[in-house]
Amino acid sequence: MKNVRLNLIAGIIVSTLVLQGWFAGQAIGAQAPAPKSAAEANAAEPNGPPPKLIFEQPTHDFGSVAPGSTNPCKFKFANKGAGVLKISDVTKTCGCTVFTLDKKEYAPGEEGVIDAMYNADRGSGIRTRHLYVMSNDPVNPRIDLTIKASIAQKVVYEPANLEYTLKGEKAGIMDLTVRSVDDQNFAITSFGSTNDAISADFDPNKKDVKFVLKTKINMQKAGSTASGQIEINTSHPECPTIDVPFTVLARLKVDPPAINILNAEAGKATEREVWLLNNYNEEFEIASATSREGIIKVVSQEKVGTRYKFNLSVVPPPATAGKMFTDTLTITTKDGDKVEVICRGFYQRN
Repeated sequence: MKNVRLNLIAGIIVSTLVLQGWFAGQAIGAQAPAPKSAAEANAAEPNGPPPKLIFEQPTHDFGSVAPGSTNPCKFKFANKGAGVLKISDVTKTCGCTVFTLDKKEYAPGEEGVIDAMYNADRGSGIRTRHLYVMSNDPVNPRIDLTIKASIAQKVVYEPANLEYTLKGEKAGIMDLTVRSVDDQNFAITSFGSTNDAISADFDPNKKDVKFVLKTKINMQKAGSTASGQIEINTSHPECPTIDVPFTVLARLKVDPPAINILNAEAGKATEREVWLLNNYNEEFEIASATSREGIIKVVSQEKVGTRYKFNLSVVPPPATAGKMFTDTLTITTKDGDKVEVICRGFYQRN
């Protein structure tokens, strides 16, 4: 009797363990499936009807727009298929175009719209920008939306580039003509330039269709400003700002302007030759030549006519800071003019 009771208890325990294992297996089998990849999530249901993304007009042409203007447009679309349309992404080719999309899933027959905004730059000419729409449409998974515009300057200037010299009859002085092409009166409200190197007198209260500005260069700042841009703000409603490029023929020129060393080895000197000349064939004298990091050393300098020849030695430092090194040699004349020679070195690959 005792053995029968023990066998009964053992049978109950075994049955309980079996049932627990079965229920645990059922629970594991009932777990949620693994998340789908982006491609699987964007794909049409394999056994279901496909969606079909159709845009009313895939191209929007603004025609003529003003520089710096903001121009909104809409790209209307509809799901012409029998399956659910899923738009996974919309990308753009330029930061000047922004867009909004309310949602990403559209039922069969449902319509939607992509609101876009094109921000025109300050230049002129024809511009073409794109938006790319990715969806689960099996026929057209990537659709190109095109934005076109022609930026028309309402205020133009002459000459196209101001080229200043520091010597001669009109050293540092140039006329700049600014006029409206639509014959609308406007005022020049401000005038600025890179490093404040260029200035001009104007009356912000005067309006006209044309101005001739007497621009002049700041001789003290010209030496450190070889090129730049003049920014002129106007009261013209369709051209608030125009940018005029300028260049300055500096007194000194270094040739070559930079030293590049490939396959450099730490501690192994490389010899280089640099020439310093005066663009106006003027006599000048060297006051100093200093290295910022101590990597460039002047072995010798020699005056040849109105030029100077520098023999340089570049000794790369230990390659502890990365794959390259840099240094700057600053040459100063006794008149206070300064030029820089940039040195870049790239270590050997192991």
